[in-house]
Amino acid sequence: MAAVESGHPAGAVVSHLVDHLIQASRAADLVLAKARAHVAARVMPGGKISGKILDREQHAAHGLAWLATYAAVLRELAQYAERLTASGRFGETEQLTAQIAAGEYLNQIAGGIPMNQGEFARLQDLGLSRSDAAPLHDCVLAQRGNTAEARARLTERIADGQFGDSGLDDTLADIAQTMRRFVQDKVAPHAHDWHRRNAYVPLEIVQELAELGVF
Repeated sequence: MAAVESGHPAGAVVSHLVDHLIQASRAADLVLAKARAHVAARVMPGGKISGKILDREQHAAHGLAWLATYAAVLRELAQYAERLTASGRFGETEQLTAQIAAGEYLNQIAGGIPMNQGEFARLQDLGLSRSDAAPLHDCVLAQRGNTAEARARLTERIADGQFGDSGLDDTLADIAQTMRRFVQDKVAPHAHDWHRRNAYVPLEIVQELAELGVF
C-alpha cells in the first residue's frame, strides 16, 4: 500500500498520485515483460543469442533497451514518490514533476519512443499487439498526467524558485546546491554573451570548476 500523501493544494495535481504512479510503473513492467519475451524469441533461437540474427533484428533489440529504460524510470518515479510521501516531503512541485514525467513516458511507450530524430521504438516492432498496450492506456496518468495545466503550474513554481526536492541524500543535495549557486553567480550572467560571440568559456571558470572537484 502506498503511504498517504501529505495535504498540498490540489490544483493541477492528480489526486491519489502515488497510487497512479505505482499503476504506471506496473503497466510499463507488464508491457516490458511481453516485449522482452517476443524479442528474445526472435534473437535467441534455442535460448542462445545469435550475433547474425541480433544484427538483423537490431532495431527491435535497440527498442527493447529503450523500453526497459523507460520502465526503469517509471519504477524509480513511483519509489521516489513513496519515499518522499513517507517523510512528508512530496510537495506540489515534486508531485507535478512526477506526474508530468510519468504521463509523458506512458504515452511515448504507447505511441513510439523517440530513439533519435528519425527512429522510433514502436510496440508493434517489438511484437506486441494493440491489446498488449492496453495497460498503458488504462493508466490515469496517461490521460491526466502531462497536461497543459500541470505544465503551466510547474513552470510557475520553477519561476518562483521552487525547484522541488530531488530526494538525494544530504551529500549529493549539497553538491547540487553548490553547482546551482556557481551557475547562477558565474555562468548565467555571461552565458548568452559567450554564445553570441562564439567564445570559449573563460579559463578561470574552468579552473574554479576544477577546484570544486568537477574535473
